[in-house]
Order: sequence, then structure tokens, then C-alpha cells
Amino acid sequence: MFKELLLTAAFFTLAFGAAFAAEPVSLSGDELRKAVSGKTLYIKISRFELPIRYSPGGSMSGSMGAVAAALARGDGASDRGKWWVSGSQLCQRWSSWMEGKSYCYKFTRRGNSVSWVRNDGRSGSARIG
Repeated sequence: MFKELLLTAAFFTLAFGAAFAAEPVSLSGDELRKAVSGKTLYIKISRFELPIRYSPGGSMSGSMGAVAAALARGDGASDRGKWWVSGSQLCQRWSSWMEGKSYCYKFTRRGNSVSWVRNDGRSGSARIG
């Protein structure tokens, strides 16, 4: 009887543990900082991915592939900028991309995938590499 109870408990732990791990989690503060610091976010844009590298010191860099750069509107194939966390948002400012304006994003993470909503209402998805 005890063995059956133990096996049942183990089964439910594995089954529901996996389900809970797949639940979306809103990131903020230190969680958000840890999720991106030293990592690359691959932002999905149309059929392309834009890799953005977030360095631990608050700098970031991005580089478009040749095809994506050809379709861009004169902002250049690569850029550098600064990033920081403000409350529950990841904020960033590029040197030339996005007209050098600051934008902040709210992130919801599910495994290595994230959904984001920018402070102007635009939204999208990315993966953390």
C-alpha cells in the first residue's frame, strides 16, 4: 500500500511538475536581469531572427543577417546600445536603430521562449540562446 502511494505521488510530481514548468512566468527585477544578462535573445521578425547580445555590464549589440539588412530602412546592419532593468521591464536604447529612442519591454517566459510587449503596445516573441 505504501509503495503504491509512493509511486502515485512520484507520478503526479513528474506529470504536474512538467506541466507547471511549461506555465508562462512574468519576469521582473533580478529574474529579468538574470534571464538576459550574458545571453543572446533571438527576436523573431517576419521570417528572420535578430540576435541581440546583452552583456552583463549593461551594453548590448545586434547584427542583422544580409537579407534582413537589405530589407531594413537605412539603420545599418548592426548597432550597439545600452540596456537596464526598471521594475518589471527591460529597457534599452540603441545608438541608431529605432531612432535612438528608449523603449521598455515586459517579458513572459515559457522555457527558453519569451513573449514581449513594448511600452508602445507592440508585441512579439523571441527565444533565449
